[in-house]
Amino acid sequence: MFYYVLKYVLLGPLLRLVFRPRIEGLEHVPSSGPAIIAGNHLSFSDHFLMPAVLKRRITFLAKAEYFTGPGIKGRLTAHFFRSAGQIPVDRSGKDAGQAAIREGLGVLSRNELLGIYPEGTRSHDGRLYKGKVGVAVMALKAGVPVIPCAMIGTFEAQPPGKVIPNIHPVVIRFGKPLDFSRYAGLENEKAILRAATDEIMYAILSLSEQEYVDEYAAVVKAQQSEGNAANAARAKERRFPRMPLS
Repeated sequence: MFYYVLKYVLLGPLLRLVFRPRIEGLEHVPSSGPAIIAGNHLSFSDHFLMPAVLKRRITFLAKAEYFTGPGIKGRLTAHFFRSAGQIPVDRSGKDAGQAAIREGLGVLSRNELLGIYPEGTRSHDGRLYKGKVGVAVMALKAGVPVIPCAMIGTFEAQPPGKVIPNIHPVVIRFGKPLDFSRYAGLENEKAILRAATDEIMYAILSLSEQEYVDEYAAVVKAQQSEGNAANAARAKERRFPRMPLS
């Protein structure tokens, strides 16, 4: 119930007023039956803008950190995501991927729409990164179509770290459903999963026209964080050089 209150009364009208999103290709989203909507992920606001423009309810697999934050803000955030029907997924540990797949298949088994970001995390620089194969596993196991989606302008509207969004035009573009029935029964073949995932990412890329990076976003983020830390340490040493021992 709270999902529809947010969509039609509280949050949806506000998002439409502030962002005035232009919607393209909405006819590609099926009016009934299970399907996966796979999109790029540029901003925290993506979680709310896509559901606001869809005619059907969509359930996202949300990172568990949204449900475990400390303090009043953390409790409010957790309550908001739970009330909106979003599912927490622990992304740490070797079994995290399997847990996410189980949760996603449960949504699809109820003939609902499942929203997923194949990159696994928000893009920190606006580029599109290599997709993880979990989306292909779910598509093949459930035998459902994948609708590619491109969020355009949300990075500029609310880049990482910005709480209050900028006023910036946003386009939400849906592509034609991708059919992977030719791979039925091959969901355990790594080469097939990689091929299907790359096809999904190429479809998103064609819609978004982003620059593509053939590496995982989380890996690039970690490398840049390590590089920044090393640069900061070297800069500190230059400001405060070690005195030679006498």
